[in-house]
Amino acid sequence: MKIKLFLLFLSITVATQLRAQQGFPFANEIGAFKHQDSIKFPPKDGILFIGSSSIRKWTDLEQRFSGKPIIRRGVGGCELWQIVDYYTPYILFPYQPRKIFIYAGENDIAAGKSSTFVFDEFQKLFEMIKKQLPDATVCFMSIKPSPSRAKYFAVVDEANGLIKNYLANKPNSAFIDVSSAILKDHSTVPDSSLFEADYLHLNSKGYDKWQQVLEPFVN
Repeated sequence: MKIKLFLLFLSITVATQLRAQQGFPFANEIGAFKHQDSIKFPPKDGILFIGSSSIRKWTDLEQRFSGKPIIRRGVGGCELWQIVDYYTPYILFPYQPRKIFIYAGENDIAAGKSSTFVFDEFQKLFEMIKKQLPDATVCFMSIKPSPSRAKYFAVVDEANGLIKNYLANKPNSAFIDVSSAILKDHSTVPDSSLFEADYLHLNSKGYDKWQQVLEPFVN
């Protein structure tokens, strides 16, 4: 009972602090996660999926990997730099996960950020994780080519290439190509039938493709 009361108090305190910080992005979503944690805190050594709306909208992620200690913490619309600057103390480090799957960077590029900016922010995040959780495995899910953002494809490819090369010789890490799985056969064009009507977010068939790619890494 004392632990539950403490966690509830902590979630209220965190929510109040977030509201007090002018400009804290997506404070309501972070506050909701902390409230959820106050009710049932995930056990340590879980498998954390963190990132933007492609994680937030994957609402059956836990069911697809049933039996695995999945923690889903997607923040809709967030950018990679915001994970670095704001979210790690709230929805990353407290869980002490053994595996961390990251999907972020797409919104940064859509906001006009360069491929080197995205790479630099990922490098910062990777180093932060390795300092706090040296034994954790870090998996970066490649930035997907969304049909509605076709004009950014070149920047997406550059960012993915930089991060892939960076992780090539890093222990306990992986660059996971989830992009190729959603391309039309024998092409470099995304299959629009795997996306929702906004041609930005994956539909269930699109997540089927991602699941197939991710299974060996999750398991």
